[in-house]
This record gives sequence, structure tokens and C-alpha cells, in this order.
Amino acid sequence: MMIKAVSLFSGGGGLDLGFKENGYKIVWAIDNNKDAVETYRHNIDNNIICEDITKIDISQIPEVDIIIGGPPCQSFSLIGKRNTTDDIGKLVWRYMEIIKEKRPKAFVFENVTGLLSAKDDDGRKIIEKLIEEFKKLNYTITPKILNAADYGVPQLRKRVIIVGLLGNNKFDFPKVKYNENGDNGLKKYISVEDAISDIVNCNENYTTNPQSEYQMKMRINNENNILKNHVRQKESELDTFIIKHVKEGGNYMDIPPTVESKRIKRLQRDGGHTTCYGRMDRKKPAYTINTYFNRPNVGCNIHYSQNRLITAREALRLQSFPDNYEVISTSKQGTNTIIGNAVPPLLASSIAKELKRYLGE
Repeated sequence: MMIKAVSLFSGGGGLDLGFKENGYKIVWAIDNNKDAVETYRHNIDNNIICEDITKIDISQIPEVDIIIGGPPCQSFSLIGKRNTTDDIGKLVWRYMEIIKEKRPKAFVFENVTGLLSAKDDDGRKIIEKLIEEFKKLNYTITPKILNAADYGVPQLRKRVIIVGLLGNNKFDFPKVKYNENGDNGLKKYISVEDAISDIVNCNENYTTNPQSEYQMKMRINNENNILKNHVRQKESELDTFIIKHVKEGGNYMDIPPTVESKRIKRLQRDGGHTTCYGRMDRKKPAYTINTYFNRPNVGCNIHYSQNRLITAREALRLQSFPDNYEVISTSKQGTNTIIGNAVPPLLASSIAKELKRYLGE
């Protein structure tokens, strides 16, 4: 049975890759980022359009079995200023309008955990209003926070996933397969070292054999053995100083007090934001890969053994994108944005695989 899907807010297609891998046919997709659309076309399919989703005629969207997508999440992020009523924040309701019009058998909605506490301009929680509206459309709703590391992604990345099934059938999320210690019958989390130890040199070709099962999985369809997007990030003089002093698993507390940065001095004095200026621990999963992994001050982005920031290729590995996936972008920040905003394909694959049981029925 061919399960047809529509992808909204597709980005570079991380969510789509997971569904495509499980036999779903993505018949139509949309995003307004030109680089993301070109990346999608290069890696997934030509069936994506580059348009503003608020301006398209919903009737042009095909009738399908399932709609998937994650509206842009900046308005709900716990980092920075939150504004749930701006143009980006309102995109969740555009998603709702499309579900209401197309009435698929199922939908998958992905967003940041900040969505759970975000409130609309009337003071009510966005998540409560969303679930209420979906239920009015006769969908049985199952929301859950999933940690990508629990499903074999080498990254501690938590996201809210809402699955809706038309009618009274309730979705059960796939069982967790990994945990921190590898006990209770589960596998141990995939570590940073498990993920990227075979590509430590910024080179277009593999220089070593795969060192782990995960690395073999990432290489499996990369027949030409070429590593795209594996270029060292440019670092300022201050960044170089910071990187040199942060120890593995450490953060800003390792930086000498002579550093010329008021922000670092404030963090050392007041604490908080403990992953900032962080160096990865090779034996643990990475923290969340964001859209600014080319900076040491926005997350834990320093390579565990080399005095440099991680490359875009290494970030892709930590997001569980296969090595034959290439980001097409006119700028380095455009590349980083596509990677940091993506749903890890391995997480998407787990959800897609479980959903097939329901859609098959």
C-alpha cells in the first residue's frame, strides 16, 4: 500500500527523509527558504515549491493520507524573546487551516518544547488551543516530548511531537531504544565519538575506516566516498583563544579571567547557560545542534579533541543525516540554518515506521 504524504515547512527535508525511508511517497512539499528548497530538490525530490505558505491557495495542495511538518519555532523558543503573535508564531494556525481543509487520515506536527508553555495574546496556552481545535476536527490527539537520543540520534534534542489520527484511534509512540547507561534492556546512547570519530580531519574524502556501527550506517549510500560540507568554520581571534582553553566536557568556567569578553565574565560570575562556550564530551551525545554551531557562544559546538568548532558535515552526522546528503546554500549561515532547524531523520523514521501500522489499517 502506497501512503501519500504532503510536507509543510519542509526545510531541508529531515522529517521527509525519515518518512521516505519507510516507503511513504511525498507528493507535494513547500518552504519559503530558497536554499532549503534547493537542498530538498538535490537530496529528496523535485516536488517542492518555494512559496509563502500563507499566500498559497490551499485547494492546490493534493489530497493525501498524511500531512507532516513543523512550523518555524523561533516564536516559541525558550532562548531569546518570545512573541507568539508575530507572523512566525501565527504559522501554527496556518498548519491548522490546512489540516481542516484537507482532512488527512493523520498528521505529524513538530515543534520546540517551548510550545508547551507559550501563550496566545488571550493568555491561553497555544498547545491547549491547538489540541482543542484538532479535536473539533475529529482527530484523536497524542502529544509527547521526544528526546532524539532515545531513538539512536547522537544528540540530546527534545522536541514536542503531536500526532493526530482521524477518528477514535489513538497513536502509541514508538518505544525508546536507547538510554544513558544502556541498561534495562536498552542500548547505550550513541556518543559524539561514535558519530564523528572517523571524519576528524576536514577533508573531502574519508581518511579512516568506520569506527562504529553508526558511522557505517551514515556511510552506507555514499558510494562516491566524498564528504561534502566538511569545511572548517572560520574563527575569530577571540574564538580561537576561547577554544584553546575549554577542556573536554567543559564550558566558560575554563576560560581565563583575562578574556576580553564581558559576557563570559558575567557568566563566570552569575552562572547559567551551562552549555555556552562548551566543548563536546566524546563519550556522551551532543547537546542540541542549533543554527549557530559556527559560534562557541551559542551552545556546545567545540570539537571534543581538536581546537576548532564542528563542521557542517559533523553537525549533519550529529543530526543523523546520511553522508550522501548535501546542503546546497549560497552562504555558510544558510547551510547552518538548514541543518540546525531540521528534524533528525532517524527520529522521523521511528515515528514514520510506527505510523504505518495505523495508516495500513
